[in-house]
Amino acid sequence: MVDPGKLFARQSGGDQVEEDRHDFGEDRYDLCIAIGTLDTVNDLPVALQLIRRSLRHDAPIMGAIAGGNSLATLRACLVEAGRKNGRVAARIHPRIEAPSLAQLLSATGYSMPVIDIDRVKVRYASLGDLVRDLRAMGATSVLAQPGPAFSKSSADLVQQAFAARAQDGRTEEIVEILHFLGWNQ
Repeated sequence: MVDPGKLFARQSGGDQVEEDRHDFGEDRYDLCIAIGTLDTVNDLPVALQLIRRSLRHDAPIMGAIAGGNSLATLRACLVEAGRKNGRVAARIHPRIEAPSLAQLLSATGYSMPVIDIDRVKVRYASLGDLVRDLRAMGATSVLAQPGPAFSKSSADLVQQAFAARAQDGRTEEIVEILHFLGWNQ
């Protein structure tokens, strides 16, 4: 059991590991299950190669990551606020699309990649409620080089943009979960 987060690793009795910076060994495992950790590594191809190296022949990797068009509303609100302030900055970790994930699995040596997408719609009364949920999941910014400081005026503009998209008092957000499977051949 490994996890990039210190708290999750400790609670699971595992080790704190960043999958793109750890040597898992060679031909050691019959299965890798990666749930919600590979979507924030800095170098996904390297992480997949390191994991594949550790898998025995015919062993699968399966997992789930947030990807695709996740948090499109929040991203649009951040861009809108940045344009009004004259400074659009990266504030959310990039997401991989399903076809790109399938190609990446193939390119890193996995065969028969399969990707399935769950689109989860959630509705929030306020931006603060969404941010609270993201923080509770440990899903706030994990960018290696965070953007410039977020000003009060920028925060106000993001909140206004988020509220403007509300219908019946709630703003919809979508999280796309990419479920994947590939075989080490």
